[in-house]
Amino acid sequence: MAPAHIRSKQPEQPVLSCRDVEKLYGTRDNVTRALDGVSLDVVAGEYVAIMGPSGSGKTTLLNCISTIDRPTSGHIYVDGQDITALRPGQLSKFRRERLGFVFQDSNLLDTLTARENIALALTINRTPAREVPARVTTVAQRLGVADVLDKFPHEMSGGQKQRVAAARAIVTDPSLVLADEPTGALDSRNSRLLLESLEDLNNAGATIIMVTHDSFAASYARRALFLKDGRVWNELVRGTKTRKAFFNEIMDVVSFLGGEGADVR
Repeated sequence: MAPAHIRSKQPEQPVLSCRDVEKLYGTRDNVTRALDGVSLDVVAGEYVAIMGPSGSGKTTLLNCISTIDRPTSGHIYVDGQDITALRPGQLSKFRRERLGFVFQDSNLLDTLTARENIALALTINRTPAREVPARVTTVAQRLGVADVLDKFPHEMSGGQKQRVAAARAIVTDPSLVLADEPTGALDSRNSRLLLESLEDLNNAGATIIMVTHDSFAASYARRALFLKDGRVWNELVRGTKTRKAFFNEIMDVVSFLGGEGADVR
């Protein structure tokens, strides 16, 4: 069994540090310990997949990192700032400026075109209007959706919508991109296209944390963390391995944990 406290071996200052994070639900007589002393580091430019069986705490951890939920105890630092100490008004500013989100459902606004959906993130961040068109075009080209910029969500495929959502997530240059089961609603072809796009973003310097139950999706990451019973249970690093070899390693761990994620696309 791997130690509960797993640190990146890279010397860089972590973009994300979790220290002894606990999250409890329920009453004193019936406590559920969703997170049980989780500690981990993620450095700039990493692409980390968080896996584990249902109830392992992976979604709870992402919710705490994203400030959607607050830990019961412990600390989470982003760029050295303790986000567990932020007040509600500060949290909104933090989410807007430092985080990018990609959800299972793209969550695009139906009444806006792809261009307007992406631009909205910049407008909310008060980016000067003269800078917005070029930044939207650049990120759309990077994610292969420049040809749908003037389409509405109902005119796009599921994969196109997810890539537009990814463009919206990174257009503000966030410290962290948080992806929650981003391929969960996609077919195999569109899943592959989205994962290749996320891989390209990571190669260009984006720091990505992805929660997934899918071993195929996780194999695109550079590191996989496995949670079990609210603790970090194991870690795999891709290193120089091929994606297929990394997939096989991930499958071995997933099978040991209980068999979730056995997608062999």
